[in-house]
Amino acid sequence: MEKLKGDERRDLILKKLKDSGRPIKGAELAKICGVSRQVIVGDITLLKAHGESIMATSSGYVHLGSEAPERQGLLSRKIACTHTPDQTEKELNLIVDAGASVRDVTVEHPVYGELNAAIMVNNRHDVGQFVTRLNETGSPLLLELTGGPHLHTITADSEEILDRAEQALREHGFLTDEA
Repeated sequence: MEKLKGDERRDLILKKLKDSGRPIKGAELAKICGVSRQVIVGDITLLKAHGESIMATSSGYVHLGSEAPERQGLLSRKIACTHTPDQTEKELNLIVDAGASVRDVTVEHPVYGELNAAIMVNNRHDVGQFVTRLNETGSPLLLELTGGPHLHTITADSEEILDRAEQALREHGFLTDEA
């Protein structure tokens, strides 16, 4: 493919992200545009600076205009969890097995305040890919900053599914009881 000029490339990236029903990896966008992944990272930064709601997730980039739960008719709920790093895969699988999706994780840092990261896992395959990326990169989990306590935003088609996910977490001791 012929290398695209900056504005033309960013327009294409934006169109791909808006039209896609899934996250798109930087490497995939780079191939489409005929540039390096580092150029795509710079383009995403410029698009964000110009007000585009693009989020980098563990599965790739998503445009929030098409992914926001309220636009998909999904319900969302914040849940407080705590567990050790080696229990992360089990926690995420309990949520997706109940039929819910995990949008993000948030921790309260003593210096930086609230830190939030997109997770965007919808099924066991996504959970497996997320855990594989963690293991391959050696990246620490945000919960390691707090010794375990963290919040997740979970989404689902119904309150019943959200309740089922919470119940599964409670039964396995991952849900932090409200004080």
